[in-house]
Amino acid sequence: MSKQLSVSATQDVEEFTATFTAQQQRDLAKRLTTFLSQYSHLTDSFIIEFFTESLWQTLPSSWRAVLQDLSYPQTGELLLDASHEDRRYPSVWPLSLLAFRATAHALAFPRECRPDQGRVTASVKPDEFLENQSQSSLLGHIFRKHVKPKKQHEIRKLGMLVKQLCDQTGCRRVVDVGSGQGHLTRFLSFGLGLSVTAIEADHTLAAMASRYDGELLWALEKEKHKKSCFFQLPETHSVPRHMAGWVNPKASWEAFIKQLKDANHVIEGPQASSGQIKKRRSDRTQTSQPDGFSCDSKRSESEQMLSEESCCSDVRVVSEEGGNPEESRLQDYPDFVLTGLHACGDLSATLLRHFVSCPQVRGITSVACCYMKITTKENPTPPGLISPPTPPTPSTDSFHFEFGYPMSSWVRGLPGHQLSYKAREGACHAVEDYVRRLGEESEQLRTHCYRAILEMFIRDTRPDLRRAGIQTIKKAHLLPFTEYARLGLPRVGLPADLPLDQERVEAMLKQQNKVVVYFTLSLLLAPVVETLVLLDRMIYLEENGVDSQLIPLFNPNFSPRNFVLVAVKPSR
Repeated sequence: MSKQLSVSATQDVEEFTATFTAQQQRDLAKRLTTFLSQYSHLTDSFIIEFFTESLWQTLPSSWRAVLQDLSYPQTGELLLDASHEDRRYPSVWPLSLLAFRATAHALAFPRECRPDQGRVTASVKPDEFLENQSQSSLLGHIFRKHVKPKKQHEIRKLGMLVKQLCDQTGCRRVVDVGSGQGHLTRFLSFGLGLSVTAIEADHTLAAMASRYDGELLWALEKEKHKKSCFFQLPETHSVPRHMAGWVNPKASWEAFIKQLKDANHVIEGPQASSGQIKKRRSDRTQTSQPDGFSCDSKRSESEQMLSEESCCSDVRVVSEEGGNPEESRLQDYPDFVLTGLHACGDLSATLLRHFVSCPQVRGITSVACCYMKITTKENPTPPGLISPPTPPTPSTDSFHFEFGYPMSSWVRGLPGHQLSYKAREGACHAVEDYVRRLGEESEQLRTHCYRAILEMFIRDTRPDLRRAGIQTIKKAHLLPFTEYARLGLPRVGLPADLPLDQERVEAMLKQQNKVVVYFTLSLLLAPVVETLVLLDRMIYLEENGVDSQLIPLFNPNFSPRNFVLVAVKPSR
């Protein structure tokens, strides 16, 4: 039922245009809130309370009758796998259960990347990792250093998308918020020739990013001397500008622009390691397919190092002499595209609000994560909420704080729009990974049952101790339950030798299949919850006169939070 906004993440992509009308967005939001409010008992339940709260008994008796004897592969195929065409039911399912499953799949945005839609792939990793499981064949090796495969996949695809957005808006500047170690920033700057300012709250990560930039420049210069040919490195304005700073969700867009101009927080840029690099300019045109090198021999190793798919479109020599001085007035700050790769909690919502309000932000690509850390009216301080590094002080740059969900007036006015912390936490789960575990009948599936049994004994001893954090017990699925309990009990302040009724333990272990089925039912709703959160943001943008698209950019088997929200402001 849901219409996917689609765009290819390749170089010959069309411009971003809306294909999902405002009325379609509002109609879908109404259906989502109605459906989710009807099954909130599933989204709001904690699987560790399976026994203490008798969760199995909360399901309709007709559902329990057909679900209790399903094998793990059947559970995955019949409930979670939307693409499975040859469904064979071991018994006749009630219409209410069939409708529940069908509606959940129909309301959720499709998660497959466009090339993969309509087919089931056996490989977990994208094709770019077929030759080497840890190195993307589509990303130059200087951009793979210090970067895990998942992040390689993400920075390549998002980087190309940001570049397309810059081409469409006419911007050459990008602000990367929550930049971490600067992997995306480096690809955008050195690989795609964009002028990038990176903001990271962790000073250590920001300094590390700058150090990695220096390593990259050193590798490029070393390659130049090695091959006795010259190629062009970035000019000063194309070298990333790393800033250690916290983007305050309670601050105005004016404060955000001031933060970007605050030289006091800039991490020193990288220095060339092999001496002064002479400045060179390219006489290539933007419309040609650039390679960034000049050499009398065949295609150099340096060129291959930068990109196997023309990712290094504008690489120039570094000039260590001053950059572009910035004007002091806010309105003189240059236009830019805003991006955030897995910006946590309210940060994604904050960036969208800055995009709407700040005239200099012409486009945005927003990849969200950690939905449970989003603030809501019902839960303004959720667990894990990121706090400022220093206590905030009253300022004229502050404005009325708005919650991370809902952002739109439309969703805020819908009955049943509320999403609990547990519902939002569930939306962060990797559905594809769980389908794979079910198909493989993985021993890891028993961990939920173990924890639920332990919760029973914890409550027996300490009724006031509910959902106490035990943290991960290493290789718990390989342990007998008694050993798991011996390791887990001390973590909640109970003795490791607490007497356990073995007869009760065995009776609950026999219900492991039911625990898995119940968790699967709740997991079926996870993409629906995520759809509502992201749709709310699309409607917020539409209410503010901006069309947007939601693109499943990454391979969901590899990167579960794979949606990117893309928006461009109308031309001035």
